Amino acid sequence: MEHSPASDSRYKSMLDNLTTAVVVLERNLSIHYLNPAAENLFETSMTRCSGLTFSSILLDSDDAFKTLKKAAETGQSYTRRETEFLMTSGSQRSVDYSVSPLDMSPAALLVEIQPRDRLLRISREEDLIAQQATTRILVRGMAHEIKNPLGGIRGAAQLLDRDLDNEDQREYTRVIIEEADRLRGLVDRMLGPNKALQLAPTNIHEILERVRTLLEAESKGRVLFQRDYDPSLPMLSGDKELLIQAFLNIARNAMEAAFENPDHTGTANTPTITFRTRALRQVSIGPNRHRLICRVDIIDNGPGIPPELRQNIFYPMISGRANGTGLGLSITQGIISQHRGLVECESEPGKTNFIIFLPLEGTT
Repeated sequence: MEHSPASDSRYKSMLDNLTTAVVVLERNLSIHYLNPAAENLFETSMTRCSGLTFSSILLDSDDAFKTLKKAAETGQSYTRRETEFLMTSGSQRSVDYSVSPLDMSPAALLVEIQPRDRLLRISREEDLIAQQATTRILVRGMAHEIKNPLGGIRGAAQLLDRDLDNEDQREYTRVIIEEADRLRGLVDRMLGPNKALQLAPTNIHEILERVRTLLEAESKGRVLFQRDYDPSLPMLSGDKELLIQAFLNIARNAMEAAFENPDHTGTANTPTITFRTRALRQVSIGPNRHRLICRVDIIDNGPGIPPELRQNIFYPMISGRANGTGLGLSITQGIISQHRGLVECESEPGKTNFIIFLPLEGTT
């Protein structure tokens, strides 16, 4: 039975909206089709890899490719569980996948791939979102309990300051007033920006370039900035000033971490920060699924975040530095949450990557 062009278009639309990665291979294992989920998984595009062999995007054992070839020749289906896929980009994914024969020319094999780490990521994201909600409730409650007594202490110190004639004694009341103001400012910073978002079409690369320019001036050229931008990214709806603050908080932390590298004499140990942008399709953030999102990676070559801090770095007052307040990442997470996005962190000695996800269009 032949399919009409309208029917084929409908089937392709269904495949394009699947969260399961789908790869269609020809008999010689050249790539005939990738759906958007597969493009995300293999970090490539259909345009770039059409006609190339499957091994051009996947580094796997010779036995695995021989099994695929045999399936194409014999029409035998099979399934593999908990398999590690190593991509040519260097990233690694834990997946389940099934291979089924197709009675269509030139297509021969349908490969359905379900990333296992995606389920782990969704669970981790839900935990992060729940943590953020709990943190906001705690901070608001604590701010209310702190700011009211502080106002009373400051007012009493001002009244006492007016009645004192001794200049030495008035010095003490001024200390009380100044410290009350400092604590009030700290509480306000914990609460983060309290203004409504001023949403407008925003270019993510303009934001990152602004952040890079600011940090280059602060570091006096001692940091190497590497840029790996996807020029095809569309504009996002965002508050430019708040997003600059959010990305600046992360990048400034990255710069400070890069300076903690024990040896900056060799090229390999030069303090380095990488800005990378990519478009991802059909991605879930918490309970919402987005057709298109922007992924921003901010990577430094510092010593890494200690394991005991890694799970708590987005809480207020948690810092790995003696002089840090631990507010920057908490504020950043709040700003990105206002934009319906998420911040994640991956860290190991010599490499820390903060990953920011921002929707580029509505949810589905």
